[in-house]
Amino acid sequence: MATGLEMLTPLRDAEKAKATVKKEFEERYRKLLGGSKEYERFLQYSLSYLNKSIRVNTLKASVEGVKQRLERQNFVLYPVPWCMEGFWVKGDRTDFGNLVEHTLGYFYIQEAASMIPAVVLEPQPGEAVLDMCASPGSKTTQMAALMGNSGIIVANDISGDRMKPLGINLQRMGILNVVESFGRGQQLQRLATKFDRILVDAPCSGTGTLRKSPDTLQIWNPLMVRRLSQQQKSLVSTALSLLKEGGTLVYSTCSVEPEENEGVIDWLLQQHNDAKVDDIKLDINRSSPILSFEKSEYNPEIRKCLRIWPQDNNTEGFFVARVIKK
Repeated sequence: MATGLEMLTPLRDAEKAKATVKKEFEERYRKLLGGSKEYERFLQYSLSYLNKSIRVNTLKASVEGVKQRLERQNFVLYPVPWCMEGFWVKGDRTDFGNLVEHTLGYFYIQEAASMIPAVVLEPQPGEAVLDMCASPGSKTTQMAALMGNSGIIVANDISGDRMKPLGINLQRMGILNVVESFGRGQQLQRLATKFDRILVDAPCSGTGTLRKSPDTLQIWNPLMVRRLSQQQKSLVSTALSLLKEGGTLVYSTCSVEPEENEGVIDWLLQQHNDAKVDDIKLDINRSSPILSFEKSEYNPEIRKCLRIWPQDNNTEGFFVARVIKK
């Protein structure tokens, strides 16, 4: 898939200095990627700058209108194939947050792979939707635009500090159909309502985001991954209990760890016989989901999930699963 953005710009030395690759990490990822060649490719992309990308906010402006405004300022826009409102942007300036169009809420600065979960969830106007881990609001505002500001989105997050940027972004983007909720995702079971669609963009180790946060390599350890996996299982199980029959649940992470991705969906299928993995049809380069790693064997249905390594599309690494409640 050609985007015109295949050229890589390596991180500066000061940033590379933060990217200390532990021996255990290297051994694990060489196994995951099936050898030295793909591992070196993964590292090459993970230690290169991300291309800047934006998503047009169709609640305030048209895609073509924003495109023309930015082109008049000598920016070049390349469409993101899997999101009609998404563009990679090249230009002399990189401080997109200082542009008038950003201040007015005409676009949201959002990584291209981060646009996938809301596209896969397909929220419809008038529906009841839950965004379980919402801050800072990239996917919440994307879903609100897809719904035409109708229906209702309950946007929940665990931290008061994280609620601040969520509220600011909702206001800037002109969102009218969102109710903010503060607390642990598991506590949402107290809600009396059921939802048509639920997004669980779960807290994770962030091993797909090394391009943005190379120091993630320093804090990475298998114990952290196992702990996060338990939290993710609890969140996705709660989400399924809040879903209407026939409803859609999307689980996503910016991790490339099997324990946080395929392992979580495998556990969900074991624990809940009303959960069914659905195919994800998307115009995107993808890698095969991991069905066997170390001592774990995962349900063959997990083949339907979407696993993206940074080198697949020159983006962040991401995992997305769509589950239907039978």
